[in-house]
Amino acid sequence: MKPVDEQVALLMHGAEFGDPQLKARMSKALHERLVTAQREGRPLRVYCGYDATGPHLHLGHTVTLRRLRLFQELGHDVTVLIGTFTASIGDASDRESARTPPSEAAIRAHAQGYIEQVNLLLDPERTTYRYNADWLDQLSFRDMIAFGSLFTAQQLLSRDNFSKRYKSGDPVWLRELLYPLAQGYDAVALKADVQIGATEQLFNLMAGRKLQEHFGQQPQVVITYPILVGTDGTLRMSKSTGNYIGISEPPEVQYGKVMSLPDSAMDAYIDLVTGWSLDRIRQVKAAVKSGKLHPMEAKQALAWDVVAGFHGAQQANAAAAHFAQVHQRRETPDQMPEFPLSSPATIVDVLCDCGLAQSRGEAKRLVRQAGVRLNDTPITDVNAVVPESAVLQVGKRRFVRLIGADD
Repeated sequence: MKPVDEQVALLMHGAEFGDPQLKARMSKALHERLVTAQREGRPLRVYCGYDATGPHLHLGHTVTLRRLRLFQELGHDVTVLIGTFTASIGDASDRESARTPPSEAAIRAHAQGYIEQVNLLLDPERTTYRYNADWLDQLSFRDMIAFGSLFTAQQLLSRDNFSKRYKSGDPVWLRELLYPLAQGYDAVALKADVQIGATEQLFNLMAGRKLQEHFGQQPQVVITYPILVGTDGTLRMSKSTGNYIGISEPPEVQYGKVMSLPDSAMDAYIDLVTGWSLDRIRQVKAAVKSGKLHPMEAKQALAWDVVAGFHGAQQANAAAAHFAQVHQRRETPDQMPEFPLSSPATIVDVLCDCGLAQSRGEAKRLVRQAGVRLNDTPITDVNAVVPESAVLQVGKRRFVRLIGADD
C-alpha cells in the first residue's frame, strides 16, 4: 500500500469544496483516518451513491467512479450505492426545479443497468453493490422526526437552489427537503469512513457526518469533486442537453465526442477523467501551455485514454484510426454496422429501425436539421425513400451500411 501522504495527494487531486479551509480540514481528516486504518490493519470503507433516475451513466459520473477505482487500487473497500429509494424523492442539489420521480419499475431497471455500466470501469470482484431502499424502507415516521430534529428549516432553505425557488415563489416540495436526511442515513447504514460526491452535494454529504455522530459513529471524511462540463464546454454534462459522452457508447463515438471538446475544457477533463499519474498531468498541461505540445495532440491522448478505460487499448487504437479516416481525411469508414433492408422504406422508418434515432420525432428532427446523409448526399425530406443498398450517416460519427436482399 502507498504511503499515507501519497494517498492523500492522489485522492485530493481535483477535489473542490468551495472553501479552502474545509478542504484543508478534510485532507487532514483523510490523513488521520488512513493512519488509523493502517494501524488497525484494515482498509477504509468508501462509497459513492448514484440515484437510479435514468438508464444511462455518462462521463460526468466517472469523475467519482474513477476516484472509487483509485481507492480500489490503493487497497480500500469500495461500495457503489444505488439510490433505489432516494431516486423516488429526487435530489434537487443540482436543479432549480423539482425532479419528476421515475416509477418503481423504471428504478429497478435503471439499477440493473447501472451495475453493468459501472463494471466497465470498476473491478467487479472488488466492488460491493448496495441499494438504499434496503434500509430506508424500514425507517418509521418517528425516525424521520428524530432526524429532522438535527437540522433547521433555515439550513435546508438557505441552499442555493432552494433559496432561488423560494424567493421567486416557485414550489419547494417537502419531500425535497427530506432528501439530505435520507442520503445522510446511507452513511450510517454503511458505517462509512469516506463518502465522495459532486460539489453540489456537499450539504447532503455533510448531513451524513451529522447523522453518524447522532448514532455514535465517527463522522465520515467527505471529498467532493467539480461538475464536469459537457462537450459544449459550458453547461454541465447531461443527456437532457445532449452534451454528454455515454460510458457505454461505441468506442468511435466516445473518441469523436472527446475530440470535439473546446480547448478551454481540456484541463478539467485531464484532471477529472483520465487515469494519468499526477506527474503526467502536470507534464501535459505544462507542455500545452508552453507550446511544446499542440492541444490537438493532447486531446488525442485524452480521447485514447477515455476509450481505453471502457473498451481496452485495441478498441482505442481502432477508434483513433476511425477518427483519422472519417474526420481528418473525410473518408467513409471501412468498418461499420450493417442493417438488412429487404425493401425500400422511408428515411424516418430506417433511422428508427436501425437504431440511429430513438423515435420518429427524433428521426424527423435529424432530417430537418440536415443531420442525415445517404451515400454522402444530404437528405432533407422526411418522406424520402431509402434504396435497399446504401451507406446511411447521422451526424459526423455514426454510420450504418444498409444491405439489400440481393447483396
